[in-house]
Amino acid sequence: MDLSEQLKNLFPDHVPEEKETEDGGQPDYWMQDAPIRCKYEKRKGKPITILEGYTGADADFKKLAKDIKSFLSVGGSYKNDTIIIQGDYRDKIMQFLKDKGFVVKRVGG
Repeated sequence: MDLSEQLKNLFPDHVPEEKETEDGGQPDYWMQDAPIRCKYEKRKGKPITILEGYTGADADFKKLAKDIKSFLSVGGSYKNDTIIIQGDYRDKIMQFLKDKGFVVKRVGG
């Protein structure tokens, strides 16, 4: 007897939720028409990548920041409607966002 059968025995009235698939479901984030700006800076001699211009809800913005950080396996933060990623990952971040359906604009060199 596997775990799902045990749970059915314990909670016979429970109806499990159907999860949306990535192909036919709703998008993970709120999509916008304006591009997200991706720029590179150095702070205290360390390179960082900054993403600005996302106008969605804070929850979507935090989820996007978390997904980017886990995709790149790097640190970063979310402050004042900007995502700050440690290191110069402009190309990888821009490709990740384009794959998700965002319009991205590269600012600076």
